[in-house]
Amino acid sequence: MKKTFDQKKDVVLMRGIGVSSGIVIGKAHLIASAKSDVLPGDAVPVCHLDTSGVDGEIHRFREALKLSREQLRKIKRKLAKEERVKEHIGIVDAHLMILNDQMLISDTISIIKKQRINAEWALKAVMKGIKELFDGIDDQYFKERSSDVEHIVDRILVNLAGGKHEKIEDVEEPSIIVAHDLSPTDTAQMGEGNVLAFLTDIGGRTSHTAIMARSLELPAVVGLESVTRSVATGDTVIVDGMTGAVIINPSDSVIDVYEKRRQRYKKYGRALRHYRSLPSETTDGHRVKLLGNMELISEISSLIDHGSEGVGLYRSEFLFLNRKTLPTEDEHVAAYRHVAMKMSPHPVVVRTLDVGGDKLLAQVDGVEEANPALGLRAIRFSLKHTDIFKTQLRGILRASSYGKIKVLFPMISGIEELIRAKDMLEEAKQELTSEGLDYDAAIEVGTMIEIPSAALTADLLAKEVDFFSIGTNDLLQYTLAIDRVNEHVAYLYEPFHLAVLRIIKSVADIAIKEGIGISVCGEMAGEPEHALIFIGMGIDNLSMNAFSLLRVKKLVRSVSFAEAQEISKVVLGFSTARQVEHYVSSRLSAFYKEEYWS
Repeated sequence: MKKTFDQKKDVVLMRGIGVSSGIVIGKAHLIASAKSDVLPGDAVPVCHLDTSGVDGEIHRFREALKLSREQLRKIKRKLAKEERVKEHIGIVDAHLMILNDQMLISDTISIIKKQRINAEWALKAVMKGIKELFDGIDDQYFKERSSDVEHIVDRILVNLAGGKHEKIEDVEEPSIIVAHDLSPTDTAQMGEGNVLAFLTDIGGRTSHTAIMARSLELPAVVGLESVTRSVATGDTVIVDGMTGAVIINPSDSVIDVYEKRRQRYKKYGRALRHYRSLPSETTDGHRVKLLGNMELISEISSLIDHGSEGVGLYRSEFLFLNRKTLPTEDEHVAAYRHVAMKMSPHPVVVRTLDVGGDKLLAQVDGVEEANPALGLRAIRFSLKHTDIFKTQLRGILRASSYGKIKVLFPMISGIEELIRAKDMLEEAKQELTSEGLDYDAAIEVGTMIEIPSAALTADLLAKEVDFFSIGTNDLLQYTLAIDRVNEHVAYLYEPFHLAVLRIIKSVADIAIKEGIGISVCGEMAGEPEHALIFIGMGIDNLSMNAFSLLRVKKLVRSVSFAEAQEISKVVLGFSTARQVEHYVSSRLSAFYKEEYWS
């Protein structure tokens, strides 16, 4: 029997950021912010205290902290019992760590004492300062880490006001959750419940909530700005997690169109599982290794489940987040060893720290920079703070005795930086040898190619390393002189730009000529239309997020290497990105029809 929906309200079309693929048609369930219930309009009350009331206010603040910890520990115990989400316990631990952060606690208490002000106002003032620090970071991933602190502060504020946290797990009917924002702990509790998908006003691709949605394979669209003001509980909603489209109160004809798309997507998803255990090789036998990008330990299972042949980019920055002290050598060893052993016998490429002093907050006395993207970051930061760098290198080396680990240096701009980094690695090796500690003496060393100067001197760099890893995200940014997260120039972020494709081709040619490995680890690697070009260029290692692996493997097994080479050659003869895009789409549809429904 055909399912129909009530069509009395105006149709609303919204577009946000699709962070987890899938198509869902269902009823909305609006989650009201617990904070907005107790603090209408986000207005934190200001209450001046008598001297005699200060100690009591500090006690009230500590009790709210205690209750917040108890709530998170309860969530953690629940997650530990559910196989599908238990690996996300680390994110709850990160939130518990924030709750125990002495800067957050002591600074709030200090304001209560000095200004004789209520805990809500003092806590909000501390949060404002933390947020300003994060907002000054020129990196979307790290900017979005401020949301974790905000979620914790909101929880404390609700507990201070005696509010009640609505539990998503208590939703009784299969629903599309709509909220201003969702914390990672909210998302983790969705588990096997009645949540079909979720929509939020704010958020980005690299938020912990987005990562969690992908891991749980829940369709999700974030960054919709005003979805909570546009939808009511019970409204019919269509969610397209691939395109970021959201349709509220759709007509029956639109529902029919999306229902057909949904069925095709489900069928397509089931068909893709067929490729999981098949070799990743073209129709004429050319091998293309497909690896995964990861930053959280919880992502390993998803990579393995989707057939990853290793980790092509392990972002080590997570070890430095949400803490006041720098990670110890043993902490580095434990993290890398865990991944290496889980992925064995496949390789794990560990990228050394790719942040600047402005992103380490309390751990390092950073210098405020006018343009952090062009400042003291990545390998530049490591070569300045050699104690931090040496600790990480020793950790990577020690972990290499437990599996096939490779080391990757980020943001290398020329031969001098690379040699200095390699010298530091050799020093770490000598120290470990003298201490009688095991490591892989033949550990492979690679360099990121993400700056035009590195690409232009690739022939020199190739003589010093075992492999190149092309980071397309930054390569586009630096080549085209645009900030990819700046909404005013985002339209210039063009992956098909001929300058970018020519640079990648020239680097690939040099790597092949010199007999070293060549991979692409940026977002482009996981898109079939770009992967097709890279395969034709002779790039035989592609690293991507877990949910792109089977899509790209299907492409690899549908095309011959000769066809891919011919397509790549034609593409490089065009003049504009639009020409490239149209041509590749027309060729790709022959191999990849499911992706190109109208």
